[in-house]
Amino acid sequence: MKMIDKTVTVFTEELASPAPVPGGGGALGDMVGELTVGKKKYADVEEDVKALMVNAQELRRRFLELIDGDAEAFAPLAKAYGIPKDDPTRDEVMENALKVACGVPMDIMRACGEALDLIEEFAAKGSKLAISDAGCGAVLCKAAMQAASLNVFINTKSMKDRACAEALEKEANELLDKYTAMGDEIFGTVLGKIRG
Repeated sequence: MKMIDKTVTVFTEELASPAPVPGGGGALGDMVGELTVGKKKYADVEEDVKALMVNAQELRRRFLELIDGDAEAFAPLAKAYGIPKDDPTRDEVMENALKVACGVPMDIMRACGEALDLIEEFAAKGSKLAISDAGCGAVLCKAAMQAASLNVFINTKSMKDRACAEALEKEANELLDKYTAMGDEIFGTVLGKIRG
């Protein structure tokens, strides 16, 4: 079966396996762990890597749930935009829908931060043969976080509850500041190790 014909769930399970393809870090370091555990060279970090793998598997499950969650959270906002401007309920419905629509992108940002924390450890402790997968995972998580932040900011911009909007923006900016820098650092470290 071609990769493009597989379900997202099956594809991510294969990404997390020790199989050589698909690769590229899309499984949050699981592949790095799979290629590390059981190798004599990495016996001193094996228990750490096993714990990282458990956390990575839980994150992968959560990311898959967030795919549907994002679609479900946006549906009320799409509907709210269709309410006539002279409808007296429009502002309240719109405000609630904007808050709901921010929830999943914020959860995605938080999960990306957790993933980058794991990937940093996978890159430091995992098999050198799979270090490029850790670097790819860092780049992908950084990009996912940045994309999710755009969905937060587009919705907070329209909120009338400025205190709520500013709290969401503050957290989103803090996550961006910390984790985009971390993603870049992981990528740089991995690139340096690969290039020698």
